[in-house]
Amino acid sequence: MEFAGLGPGPFCGMLLADLGADVVRIDRRSASTGLVGSMGATSLLDRGKRSIALDLKDDADLTVVRALVERADVLLEGFRPGVMERLGLGPEPAHALNPRLVYGRMTGWGQTGPLAHSAGHDIGYIALTGALGASGRPDERPAPPVNLLGDFGGGGVFLALGVVAGVLHARTTGQGQVVDAAIVDGTAVLTTMLHGMLDTGAWTDARGVNLLDTGAPFYDVYRCADGQFLAVGALEEQFYAALLTGLGLADDATLPDRADPAAWPALRERFTEVFAGRTRDEWWRVFAGTDACVAPVWSLLEATADEHNRERGVFVEVEGRVQPAVAPRFSATPGSVGSIPAVGEHDAEVRAELGL
Repeated sequence: MEFAGLGPGPFCGMLLADLGADVVRIDRRSASTGLVGSMGATSLLDRGKRSIALDLKDDADLTVVRALVERADVLLEGFRPGVMERLGLGPEPAHALNPRLVYGRMTGWGQTGPLAHSAGHDIGYIALTGALGASGRPDERPAPPVNLLGDFGGGGVFLALGVVAGVLHARTTGQGQVVDAAIVDGTAVLTTMLHGMLDTGAWTDARGVNLLDTGAPFYDVYRCADGQFLAVGALEEQFYAALLTGLGLADDATLPDRADPAAWPALRERFTEVFAGRTRDEWWRVFAGTDACVAPVWSLLEATADEHNRERGVFVEVEGRVQPAVAPRFSATPGSVGSIPAVGEHDAEVRAELGL
């Protein structure tokens, strides 16, 4: 059961639904305005779910919620700390109804800490964990990668992992638990490798001067003759050699030494000049299928038409809407992309299953 919300909570529910979970989404209803919902009627994050519309301040509708709690393996909620408790639906009464329930809580700052009750968004969460400060070039403002890093990477994916682990534990022991999934926690975990490199001196605590943050000219993005871009990630020696071959620089004795960070500005200047000599698609015809680790920077729509993405089925069209396919892929129990429910579409169906 998933309480309607925005972003990472619904994304977690989508991941579980994609892999076969029966996710019942509780959308909002009020007696005065009828069906309210949130983004439920239009969001791809609601694919594969069922929707029931309830008023959580109505005693009769709370009876439906409690019946769902008794039946569910997992409860997902993304309210500020204390909201579910005030509704009488916190972990303690929920576990009294269903001891094996995995109670998944999605917040930005977590259930505890001085910021726990403050409002926030992805950009603030990734700022507090250092992830935003590490993103971008040294002479520019930090660049947030839309809301993919915090909301979805540090939030929704970690909540999904947590509730699946909780279900495995509950099926073994009969004991449920609370999964406190905070975006700051998950985003911090995503920076683990960088902290390890900081500890060994392989990373500098500054933006845009390291191996993987566009500091290195062989791991960067270059503008082409048509104003479009190519991504270059030729880190290893053999891949760098393939890059030079494609650029026509393999035999250039004047090329700055890539092993010397002091030579990186001059090497980047040289690469910038060469890449500007052809269009993005012309360069892609040179590098496609090679080990140079070069790729075109597609827009979101261009990515859906890419040859590799099409052949692998990275994107699918369901009911006239192009969208990412299910991931990861399973050989014995493949997932599937389901329909997007209208708010309250499954009211009668769910009530009947609950015997109400």
